[in-house]
Amino acid sequence: MTAWKPITLLELQKQIENGVSKMTEQQIRMWEQIAVQPEKWHEIEYGNEGGGFWTVAVDGNQVVWYNDIEQGFNISIFSQYGYIDEYGAEQDELHWTMNKLKRHHNNT
Repeated sequence: MTAWKPITLLELQKQIENGVSKMTEQQIRMWEQIAVQPEKWHEIEYGNEGGGFWTVAVDGNQVVWYNDIEQGFNISIFSQYGYIDEYGAEQDELHWTMNKLKRHHNNT
């Protein structure tokens, strides 16, 4: 059995490109408004071992980040920039995550 290793920025960028290629025009417009340069954010429950998790988008007080332990994108609340408040174990592709954000926007 091999030990878990954090995803590299290059591998993450491939995941993002794959997700964007599957997005609708509406999802792409939303993505372009919230996407950020990927950066590692702290998460206290499981994030220490890999030096944090890669954040890829910020939407108000929500952060879209890649959980490389579970191999999927997640949406979490943050109260301080650079810190993910709640761990998520979704195994979503990026375009699925964008659908969740869209539903959230439609309900607010």
